[in-house]
Amino acid sequence: MMNKFKGTACRNFEALLEDHLEGDPGGPDAVKLSEHLKSCAGCQAALALAVASSRLLAAAEPTPDPGPGFTRVVMAHIRTQQQHAGNEKGIWLPFVSVAWRFAAVASLAIVALLTFGTRTQPVAQENLAQLRLQQAYNLVADPNNPPETRDEILMMMAENNHGKH
Repeated sequence: MMNKFKGTACRNFEALLEDHLEGDPGGPDAVKLSEHLKSCAGCQAALALAVASSRLLAAAEPTPDPGPGFTRVVMAHIRTQQQHAGNEKGIWLPFVSVAWRFAAVASLAIVALLTFGTRTQPVAQENLAQLRLQQAYNLVADPNNPPETRDEILMMMAENNHGKH
C-alpha cells in the first residue's frame, strides 16, 4: 500500500506508528510495520516528522499548570462576551419585530371580518324576506287587504298568472 502524499501515514499503519514512537511493541505488529516502512515513503516521512516533533517537545520546558483560577477567569470572560452579544442588536431584529406586528394586525383583521360576516348574514336573510314580501304585495290587487296564509298567496298567484302562459 503506497501512500502518494509525502508526510502522511497510511490509515492502516497510523496506530502502529504511534506505538513505535512510544516504544517498540515487538511481535507481529513490529514486523508488519518494519516491512511496510521499507516500501512506503508516506509512512517513512510521517515517522520522521513525528520523531522530530517528539524530540522538540522533549527539549521544551513543560508549561506550568494554570491552576483553578484559570478556569474561573476564562468562564467569566465567556459570560461577559455572551452578555455583550445579547445586548447588541442584530440586523434582523427590526424585521422580526415588524413581522410580529404584521401578524398580530392580520389576525385581528381576520377576526373582525369573520365577526362582521356572521353578523351581516342574518340581516341579509331578513332583507331577502322583506323583499319577497314586497314582491308579494306588488302582486296583490288590493294592498290594504293582503293575503294572510300561504294558500291565499298561492290562489292569488294562480289567478294573476292564469292565462298569461
